[in-house]
Amino acid sequence: MSLDKVNEQIITCSLCPRLLKHIHTVGDYRPKRYKDQTYWAKPVPSFGDPRARLLIIGLAPAANGGNRTGRMFTGDSSGEWLMKAMYETGFANSPNSVSIDDGLFLSGAYVTSIVKCAPPMNKPTNSEISNCSLFLRQELDILKNSVIVVITLGKMAFVTYCKLSKIKGLHFKHNSVYQIGPSKTLIVSYHPSRRNTNTGTLTWSMWIQIFKNAKSIIETKV
Repeated sequence: MSLDKVNEQIITCSLCPRLLKHIHTVGDYRPKRYKDQTYWAKPVPSFGDPRARLLIIGLAPAANGGNRTGRMFTGDSSGEWLMKAMYETGFANSPNSVSIDDGLFLSGAYVTSIVKCAPPMNKPTNSEISNCSLFLRQELDILKNSVIVVITLGKMAFVTYCKLSKIKGLHFKHNSVYQIGPSKTLIVSYHPSRRNTNTGTLTWSMWIQIFKNAKSIIETKV
């Protein structure tokens, strides 16, 4: 199994009727600012470097972000925060993520999520997370020999990753750093959602430090 093959399976997945209905509805009833655009409106594949040292696990595509553009963390504010941080720490060739054909390229990093379809109110059900875990589990297995640092964005991503990796006893706290194997480190982060960034729950200095930590750890291991 390759990452490309997993992504092919993701795009054609139909395991969660509620999510499929939602992403199609969002695509049919577009906000005015996107009324002239055709939405992807399918499960959104992961992307990045297949030899990644850094793995970033988010929650799900945004309804008018990845669900519109067809690429994770693209066309929304969370994507702008993520790519700016990755650009400043050398994992991306551009600080912007606006469309699938914008020339963005990740170096040494791979971006995925625990759910591949945009969920209503950004709240997937446990069964939907369980269904999508099939793909994340495959990605983790394929990348296990190259990934040195895993960054989970938000509590649901943290809990899901720990469950799939059979890790117990860890606690969700921003900027916690856990050694989870002889050559693997988990860094815990808040999600760069508008709710967190607009309220100051997650500041830029807090956010960029996550990626500086990741880069430093990787450099000491390579």
